[in-house]
Amino acid sequence: MGTKYLIAVLVALSFIGCKDEDKQPDVIEKEVIVVPEEHYEFGFNLDDFIVKRDTIKNGDTFGVILERNKVGYPKIFHVAENAKDTFDIRRLQVGKPYTLLCAKDTTEAAKCFIYQPNLEDYVVIDFQDSIQAYTSRKPIKYIEKTATGVITNNISQTLEEQGLSQRLAHKMADEIFAWTIDFRRLQKGDRFKVIYTDKYIDDTIYTGVHEVKAAFFEHNKEPLYAFEFVTDSVKGIVDYFAEDAKNLRRAFLKAPVKFKRISSRYNLKRRIAVYGYKIRPHKGTDFAAAIGTPIMATANGTVTKSSYTGGNGNYVKIRHNATYETQYLHMKKRNVKVGNFVKQGDVIGWVGMTGNTGGPHVCYRFWKNGRQVDPFKQKLPEAEPISDSLKVKYLKFIEPIKRQLDNIHFLEDIFEEQNKPEHTLKQIDNNNITLKD
Repeated sequence: MGTKYLIAVLVALSFIGCKDEDKQPDVIEKEVIVVPEEHYEFGFNLDDFIVKRDTIKNGDTFGVILERNKVGYPKIFHVAENAKDTFDIRRLQVGKPYTLLCAKDTTEAAKCFIYQPNLEDYVVIDFQDSIQAYTSRKPIKYIEKTATGVITNNISQTLEEQGLSQRLAHKMADEIFAWTIDFRRLQKGDRFKVIYTDKYIDDTIYTGVHEVKAAFFEHNKEPLYAFEFVTDSVKGIVDYFAEDAKNLRRAFLKAPVKFKRISSRYNLKRRIAVYGYKIRPHKGTDFAAAIGTPIMATANGTVTKSSYTGGNGNYVKIRHNATYETQYLHMKKRNVKVGNFVKQGDVIGWVGMTGNTGGPHVCYRFWKNGRQVDPFKQKLPEAEPISDSLKVKYLKFIEPIKRQLDNIHFLEDIFEEQNKPEHTLKQIDNNNITLKD
């Protein structure tokens, strides 16, 4: 397939006053074969096709797209029928990308349709010869990285100044240390170290921080460690624990939405003007948020109700154990069904205005022993500790990770070490810094 190039290399030596009998060097000819790099994507050699890329527009259907690209209706119908068990072509979403592999001739007729519902997954409907339809996923790479920071104002600003992802700030403030550090009251000089993995698709598409493997936070001179550990591989439950195996989180999140504002609190003596200032108890806590904001389960549990009523609108109720239940009202749309097991932080629906509501919010209701109570006045339990059978495994698991974390040096410590009189040369491996006098 490569193009052949003939490269003539002439090596000549010339000398002033050379004799006739001096032999002139021969001309050396060398044939070099240059093979152009092949371009593969979705499992196809793109050089074999005319490649057309676009996104689904309003009014686009599978049939409309193929007809626009020289495929007749009888074949479109036949392809759609054969592909329906793999992918419902009616589920194409506006704004999602698709790729057409077309014949490399004057017709440029489509031979293969590839749809990407998200960055990782794609659907292939190949009708070059026989019709094949299947789903696949782009190659994913995880790269482990480390970061350190010293707080001068807040953690978000510290990360931004270093060009690091704000996802790290969210993970540490809202997930890992949310119950042990008040991030609104960080002290100047507080500092942290973190081991995390970044996620890449096709080696080049950066999709952000995938997970935090371990973190260290020094707050008010007090050291706090956190290590990620899977406590239930079947249900996929992952928690963060301290170096002594104590669970770092509480059983319940503080709120079912991020970036929240409480618009109405639990109040059994509430009076409302539109009802003539009569007492109308409000047994929930309203969190105002924009329509479409994800609503999260505040604790692990099983969905007992996922329904619609006139007052509640779309709502979900979750039983967490024999003592606690939670309920989430006025959803735009529900994302779970009765019987589903949900983990703390799972998206169970989206903020809306269904039912009896005057604005977009989620009404969060909290039951203790079958009675609705104010969650902010409850002494909520800590999350379940590691079982005795897992504790030994956990302590062994974190040994090398803790060593790795302890060997990450803060820059200020490195400079302090460098300025010591006895210091001559030191290689700091984890930061790849060589210091000399």
